Amino acid sequence: MDVDDDLELQDEGTNAEEMDSDLDSAIEDMEPPAQPDLLSITSDIFEYQFENGRSYHSMSEGKYAYPNDNRVDLQHHLWLITLDGELATSPGRETARRVLDLGTGTGIWAIDFADAYPGSEVIGVDLSAIQPDLVPANCSFEIDDLELDWPWEQPFDYIFNRSCAGSWSDFRSMIQRAYDHLESGGYFEVQDLELPSYCDDGSVPPDAALYRWQHALVDASNEVGRPINYAVDCLDDLHNVGFIEIHHQIYKWPFNNWPDDPKLKEAGRWNCANLDMGLEAFSLGLLTRVKGWTRDAVEELCAEVKKEVKDTRLHAYWRQ
Repeated sequence: MDVDDDLELQDEGTNAEEMDSDLDSAIEDMEPPAQPDLLSITSDIFEYQFENGRSYHSMSEGKYAYPNDNRVDLQHHLWLITLDGELATSPGRETARRVLDLGTGTGIWAIDFADAYPGSEVIGVDLSAIQPDLVPANCSFEIDDLELDWPWEQPFDYIFNRSCAGSWSDFRSMIQRAYDHLESGGYFEVQDLELPSYCDDGSVPPDAALYRWQHALVDASNEVGRPINYAVDCLDDLHNVGFIEIHHQIYKWPFNNWPDDPKLKEAGRWNCANLDMGLEAFSLGLLTRVKGWTRDAVEELCAEVKKEVKDTRLHAYWRQ
């Protein structure tokens, strides 16, 4: 397991105006993916459930506690920064002929992968039909519940799963399905975060809103039987199912631009934008449905968290 534990500290104090300016810049930097050689896709599942002013998937209603919006496009850019412009880390991506993207969301990763590897056939699967109408010729999308029997008879060379925390009632079973649907010698890649966040220098107090928010989410996800911190036990499950040559790489996402390291600073800027844009999206479904909080109570906590996230004196980060 390769871990980079060197985070250089930058003690500049709080500068909320500077962070807000950075957030505006980060969001403006986002560009839609290129779409050469396009074909239309069709789906009959376009109806959504609406709750707290946000839309959620209608297929297998209630399984996924987060809105079906485009916040994953921002997170996709954050991953590109983290991986130095690469879409994935597995060596299997270079030669894959059949690729399956689990929980594809808006389809941005599947589209980019299909563009980067035109010799591959890429299938993205999600509960929500929020993918674009036009996709590369070697990319398609299917709307399905991945906790039911998988419909594909032909195996895949490469299966990819990113940022699906809270999606699975039994992550071990999902790993087993991935194993069963891979060619011999195929690759399975999982990318997700660990909660709660880390702080190496004690700059984040134990009673911080940041911790209270994350602990509430973890408790709610465990209570509903869909843990959001499954990444902690993922290695054991991969071993037990039968995967070999398992590589565990840990990356760090600072909560703002506090590090001195230029790459970590840039990742922190985008992660701050990610939270500023999506904090309520991460929180409302679980905390109102499961914990019984009011919308006002959730938004009040989120406002506290956003204030802390922009404070460069607090050296918090997520491990991915």
